[in-house]
Amino acid sequence: MPIIVNLDVMMAKRKMSLNELSEKVDLTLANLSILKTGKAKAIRFSTLEAICKVLECQPGEILEYREE
Repeated sequence: MPIIVNLDVMMAKRKMSLNELSEKVDLTLANLSILKTGKAKAIRFSTLEAICKVLECQPGEILEYREE
């Protein structure tokens, strides 16, 4: 898939665990893990907004487009 999810990179830069992010954005650990591994088919803007707020970043720092 040409959309790359760099959530793990942003979490590492902020020194935040998956468990901590899950609690702060009120998302299940399983759903956050699916997003982190790039297996998600979609993401709600409200979820993206919450993640960006907690990680203090822009959506473009989490989502990246690469041609195949």
